[in-house]
Parts: sequence; structure tokens; C-alpha cells
Amino acid sequence: MGSVKEEFTVAVRKNEVVGAVAPFQDHWLPLTNLDLLLPPLDFGVFFCYKKPTSSHSSPMLSVLKKSLAEALISYYGLGGEVVPNALGEPELLCNNRGVDFVEAYADIELRNLNFHNPDDSIEGKFVPTKKRGVLAVQATELKCGGIVVACAFDHRVADAYTANMFLVSWAEIAQSKPVSMVPSFRRSLLNPRRPGRADPSLDEMYVPIPSLPPPEENHEPTDHLISRIYYVSSDQINELQSLASSDGDKRSKLESFSAFLWKQVAAFAASKDRNRISKMGIVVDGRSRLGEGDEDKATAMAYHFGNVLSVPYGSQPIGELIEQPLCRVAKQVHEFLKPATNKEHFLGLIDWVEAHRPEPAMTRVYNVVKDDGPAVVVSSGLRFPVSKMDFGWGCPAFGSYHFPWGGLCGYVMPMPSPVRDGDWVVYMLLLKGQLEQIEKEAALVFRPLTSDYLNL
Repeated sequence: MGSVKEEFTVAVRKNEVVGAVAPFQDHWLPLTNLDLLLPPLDFGVFFCYKKPTSSHSSPMLSVLKKSLAEALISYYGLGGEVVPNALGEPELLCNNRGVDFVEAYADIELRNLNFHNPDDSIEGKFVPTKKRGVLAVQATELKCGGIVVACAFDHRVADAYTANMFLVSWAEIAQSKPVSMVPSFRRSLLNPRRPGRADPSLDEMYVPIPSLPPPEENHEPTDHLISRIYYVSSDQINELQSLASSDGDKRSKLESFSAFLWKQVAAFAASKDRNRISKMGIVVDGRSRLGEGDEDKATAMAYHFGNVLSVPYGSQPIGELIEQPLCRVAKQVHEFLKPATNKEHFLGLIDWVEAHRPEPAMTRVYNVVKDDGPAVVVSSGLRFPVSKMDFGWGCPAFGSYHFPWGGLCGYVMPMPSPVRDGDWVVYMLLLKGQLEQIEKEAALVFRPLTSDYLNL
């Protein structure tokens, strides 16, 4: 049975604060230079579980809260709060204020949730709104006996990699298993060099926020960003990769997918002005890069708690993106991505931030104003730990990030399918018109996610 658009309500039953169970001494944890590149944004993640089998006896909510309190002993940064220091920069006060934990009930069955349109079914219902602290959790029991477990993280403190580490550890603790990844809070791993050596190209990628023009007043956008979730089969992904590699250079699946998406986004904007510039950015995780040539640092970086991200991007006129074959666009994606996939890039980025502190900075691709061409950022969620998120009552039937940020820059994250190896589930936050273009012209690739694909 496919997803049914069904009206339902979510009733909050209890709201409490869960803190670490061990004694705790307050202390300050500075954010690294790479953390400082993130604005005050929260990102969400949720996991949907079917009704547990009769062999499961422990109350689910009790299991979640008890294991969360134990997980916060190691992941104590998530139980603190972000406050400004004397320079106005954010810092993490590790005071064990705890994590807001909401217990709720929804009068809907899991199979009837509208996964394709998370703005209606997920936003404001299952993913909590974080009001204080670094992390908020909501556990919502469903009419069918299933449950949705959702979190909201402060992005200044944690990236997706960090969130994944924590979520897996939380699930392991719930099953009384040894924790496979204990976080490292060694901020010295990301200290700037003395003297710093920032490549001038970083000035094209990042910009101090005070140097940006002020936002326009009284401007009502004619289009706005909305969230959708699609299912993409491995056959379609392989076909895109084959087309993107037809010039003899093999492109990765992510490069091929991003190039195809860039062309689709440009096609929607072509009717307005083919000479406008469209931007495509791809998020690069720097953990393995910063550990290159140093085994001890590589091990430490694999457990680093915090942001280790860069967002290189490319710019092309809309008309050229439309006219070029996919292999040419994929080559452009590869070329703007490659310089950011090495150790020196991330060391230079740390130095670049240091040279501009205490002024806050951001990646330029995020800064989109009304007369700009379209921009979109792709972040790979292919390490999303759906199969490891078992709290003792089975693996999730579905899980996804949920990141409805503001502005006009789109955001897209492909994740692995929970039911078939090689298939992708793709979270997309794009302008309504861009999504309509994709659903019309690329319907064979992007299929609206329904419960049929999830075997619900």
C-alpha cells in the first residue's frame, strides 16, 4: 500500500531533561576554527520503527532515556549549551544541563505517513524544535505500536559524522553492547599553524559575514524552499555514472548525481536568464584528509567530535549547463571538488579562519540573493547508520535527515536505502519550481518515496 495523505495530530505526553548519569564538573570547550564556519543552524534526523515483536519486553521510552543518559557520559558536549565568549564567538559550556526529551503520541500508523512530503508529516510533528542546549530528542509512539525517534542537533557543535557516531553509540548502549566509537575532544588537532598559510583561493570559497551586503528589506520571494524525499534505484545511479563517465574518465556516483542535479536545477532557471550563473557545492569531510601521513592523527580524527567540513563549489552560466552533455558537467564537478580533497586544503582553511577571527565567516555558495542564479549544495549521507540504529527492538524501517534551513540555497543529501543495497533515498530541499522541474523531466530517476519502497 502506498503512502496516504492523512491528517493526524501529535500530542505531547511528557517533556523532561535527561542528563549524564555520572558526576560532572563544569568546564569550557572552545569550538574549533572549522566549527566557527557554521552559522547557528539546527539539523534534524529521525528513525521510524515498526511495532516490536512480542519477545521485546522492556518499555521503549525507558530504554531510550536510560541509554541516552549513559551515552551523554562520553558525549558530554551534547549535554551542554553554546554561549558567547568575551569576543562574541560561540563556545561550548559543558555543564550537563542535559537534553530536552519529549514523549509524544501520534494517532497515525507508520505505513500511512507521507514520507515524500516531510514538511507536512515530519516538520513540527516528529523532529523536535530545539529551544535550548545542543541536542533535543523526541520519541513519538504511533497508533500501530511503532515509534519514531528524532533528534535536533546544533550544527555549530556537531556535523553529520559526529551525529552518526553518537547515534550508533546510543543504540549500542541500549543493547548493552560495547561502544565502538568513543569521541575525542582534542581541540589541538585543529589548531592553526604559526605562521598560517592560507591559499588565496579560499577567499573565493569563503567570505567574512560582515563584508556581505545587508539583506534586502520588504522582499517577498516568489518561490521558497520545500522538502521532499525521493527513491532512486541503483540502476538509475549506475546509468547516471555511465553517462557522466562517457568521456573516458570514470566519475564517482556522487559526482555523477551532482552533475545531473545541477543540469536539472539550471533547466528550471533557463526561462528567466540563460546568462545568469548557477552554483553547485559539495560538502567534503576532512577527517581522513587531515590524518594523511600521520597514523596517530588519522586515528584521532576518526573520533573527532565537531565539524570537519569544507564546501567547494563551481559556477557556470545556466545556458552552458543546459547545452553541455552530462560528462562535461561531471568533469566540472570533479575539477572544483578535487582541490578540497587533500590535507593542505583543510590546514589552509583552519589558517584562513584564524586570520579573520573574531569576524564570523561562511561559505560563499550559501549566500544567494534574489537576482542570483540558482545554487544548491550536495552533502553525502551514504554513511547514514540506518542499519546500526537498533535500540533492541529491531532496525528502523526508515530514517532520514531533515534540514529545512532558511535562505535560497538548496540542500540535497543522498542516503542508503534501508531495504535494498545500492539504492538511494534522497532528501531534497529545493525551490518548489525546481522540484516540479525534476518531477516532470527526471521522473524515471527521482520517484516520490512511498511506503511501498519501504515494505511497510
